[in-house]
Amino acid sequence: MKVGFIGTGSMGSLLIEAFLSSGALQPQDVLASNRSTLRLVQLEQRHPGIQVCGSNRDTASRSDIVFLCVKPLEFKALTDEIGPCLHSDQIVVSITSPVQLYHLESSLPAKIAKVIPSITHRIKGGASLCVFGDRLNNEDRRSLLNLLSFIGMPVEIRENHTRIASDFSSCGPAFLSYFIEVWIGAAIEATGIDEALISTLAGEMLLGTGKLLTEGNFTPQELQERVAVPGGITAEALNHLRCSLEGVFERLITTTHNKYDEDVSKLDLLFGRDGITQNLLDR
Repeated sequence: MKVGFIGTGSMGSLLIEAFLSSGALQPQDVLASNRSTLRLVQLEQRHPGIQVCGSNRDTASRSDIVFLCVKPLEFKALTDEIGPCLHSDQIVVSITSPVQLYHLESSLPAKIAKVIPSITHRIKGGASLCVFGDRLNNEDRRSLLNLLSFIGMPVEIRENHTRIASDFSSCGPAFLSYFIEVWIGAAIEATGIDEALISTLAGEMLLGTGKLLTEGNFTPQELQERVAVPGGITAEALNHLRCSLEGVFERLITTTHNKYDEDVSKLDLLFGRDGITQNLLDR
């Protein structure tokens, strides 16, 4: 099976690295194209055997599965470019959340899926969010899920839950990292504790908490109740945190959803409303 990657920027290169290091793919199984020749050269140097393609059309035509790893507003030009060289047996996977299945199914003859990856795949962890188009059969779905299982936990979701699910699986590491960064900074300023030490403690705490939630049969509320003894230090600090964060996550969700809706609207205009409307009627 040949797997192509159009776009080898931050997330495209992360996926390639994760698939190769996990053993899901061998270098000779991977095809890649990118606007930056330097990125391709560096990729080829790190992984001899990767097939560097001279054009996106070359990558698309020679791949059984092709991942589209470009920015949302670059998709229309890309689908116009590669559409003529794709066929109905191939699988095209978008990793860009605002790009809807109907955008791609109205433009490409291939089977369409959307997979939202996470930076946590770098250590073969986290969840990849999967949305499958109607053209994929059960074997196609199993093939994609098996490939993704090498780098994390694939989870099938409804497309209208893409944004909220991405807030946790894809954006979440950045949100939590910011929280930890500010907390560490306050700790250093208040006590003079060594930054490397407190950073290690924070990382181990996050890792352990994640395992308690996923493997230890704890809900977030149960975990708080076990740690925060009534009248104790943790309980008092937790009450302060609840007051300080009131409304923060509602505003966070509103912000991510507004940006997502804005990008979807721009894509609707790029792909043409008439074609999309007809595609939706056909579904």
